[in-house]
Amino acid sequence: MIDVEAIRAGTQRQLSGADLEDEDLSKANLSGVVLSGANLMGADLSASNLARAKLEGANLLGACLAGADLRANLWGANLMQADLTGADLRGANLRGANFMGSVLVGASLAGAFLNGANLMGINLQGVDLRGADLRGANLSGTNLKGANLSRADLQGAVLNEANLEEADLRDANLAGTSLSGANLLCAEIDGANLEGATLIGACLVGTSFAA
Repeated sequence: MIDVEAIRAGTQRQLSGADLEDEDLSKANLSGVVLSGANLMGADLSASNLARAKLEGANLLGACLAGADLRANLWGANLMQADLTGADLRGANLRGANFMGSVLVGASLAGAFLNGANLMGINLQGVDLRGADLRGANLSGTNLKGANLSRADLQGAVLNEANLEEADLRDANLAGTSLSGANLLCAEIDGANLEGATLIGACLVGTSFAA
């Protein structure tokens, strides 16, 4: 029997594979809690503390994580259609996570590990991705207008048809990145590594390539 109040208070630490679908865990203290493979579909985790929590392979489909501290291990987690508005994901392990349909307005992903993550078609306008590891990530059709991607590692990432208007890509690693049809209008790419990058059909009007 799952004791939701004990979970909220942070006294129940081992919840691997737990079924917490649609549970109200808003503002809960879940720091360091083990939730590997847990079912959190539709759960309310808004403003909760999940720092250092283990959420590998967790199902967070449609979960509300607005304002949550998610500096956690979310390797391979399902975050489809999740509300991550204003969430703190700095340095989080998001390798292979699926973000399709999710909301990340005002979220911070600086230094996050997003290798192989699926961020296709989502809105990342103005999001902080400084120094993030996005190697091999799928960002096709993603809105990155005004996003901060300075020093980010995008080697081998797919950004076909992505909107990078006014994005900050200074000193980013874009080696082997596919940017076919991408909108780089007035983007800053000073110091970026573009070796082997594909720019077929990309809009480069006003883009800064200064060394």
